Amino acid sequence: MTMKLSPKTKRNISRVIPFGIIWVLSGWVFIISDSAATRNINLNPDTDIAFTIPVLIIANIANVIVGLLVGVLEVVYLEKRFVNHSLLSKFFQKFAIYLLFFLVMVVIFYPLAYLGEVGADFELGKLLPQMGRFFASLTFVITIFQLSVSLFLALIYSAVSENLGHQVFLNFFTGKYHKPVVEERIFMFLDMKSSTTIAESLGHVKYFKLLQDYYNIMSDPIINSKGEVYQYIGDEIVISWKLKDGIEDNNCINCFFEIQKKLEAQQQKMLQDFGFEIGFKAGVHFGEVTIGEIGALKKEIVFSGDVLNTTARIQSMCNELESDLLVSGELKKLLSTNDYTFTSKGELELKGREKKEELFSLA
Repeated sequence: MTMKLSPKTKRNISRVIPFGIIWVLSGWVFIISDSAATRNINLNPDTDIAFTIPVLIIANIANVIVGLLVGVLEVVYLEKRFVNHSLLSKFFQKFAIYLLFFLVMVVIFYPLAYLGEVGADFELGKLLPQMGRFFASLTFVITIFQLSVSLFLALIYSAVSENLGHQVFLNFFTGKYHKPVVEERIFMFLDMKSSTTIAESLGHVKYFKLLQDYYNIMSDPIINSKGEVYQYIGDEIVISWKLKDGIEDNNCINCFFEIQKKLEAQQQKMLQDFGFEIGFKAGVHFGEVTIGEIGALKKEIVFSGDVLNTTARIQSMCNELESDLLVSGELKKLLSTNDYTFTSKGELELKGREKKEELFSLA
């Protein structure tokens, strides 16, 4: 039986792998530099381990393992723990944690590298003195420097990926949208109810904290439904799916109800922290968009197309039609109607459009 990975697990794996790549590539740079500088001659046999094929294999394996372990720690644990810290504070605290981690890894992998060099001549009585000389040598200082450089690059990648969004970062890095591309996509415009009243009552600082908690609650449902956050616009969030991913298992609709379920589970805490029960409404539609990099002083990947305006107008009809979720008739044709009850709200003329659009509410 084949085990199916969840979208969140797949996303985490795709975020961890670059850490391993960064470590391997930076390791190669240092190994090649050292080899070229010494002409592959061990100038300090009392502390250094000569570059042999087994040693190089072990070094590469060690780099992959250390890189992936850093990636797992970063993505699964430390990223959440330091979410409320400034970038500078986060960077230096993580750096100190990883540095301690590296010292432990050096203690573990040095004997393995020594074994790769001496092979059958391995003696514990010779290893311990050599390790002592290594930790007191310039070579050890250089090793820590090299690890620190790799760590610096990894933490830079982590910060950029976290702030841009992993998928956006990959799109920029690979140049996927350097030239405009036309795609069919599903969009959900999701808006908080009574946001103006809540903002006026709380004040902008506390309201900002509410928005942080509100959007954090949405994270897992968006990831698990294979969605991507396109934009945060105040109290409104725009979520996007590739057409295939969005209609698969009704992902784009499940996302709404999963967010609703998670928010309901947190309502008591939100009420206690902010004095309001939080609700939301959403409109969902699909169509063609042009996607590309845009901007002179600041680059962004932008979606352009009538589908965005139409989805925003569908969402704006929620209050008038007394529905928390409205779906276009065009999208309904692509979805499975077995899981939800679709109720037609009739063909309506949306502001700015000549063509009428049939809308459906869901329950």
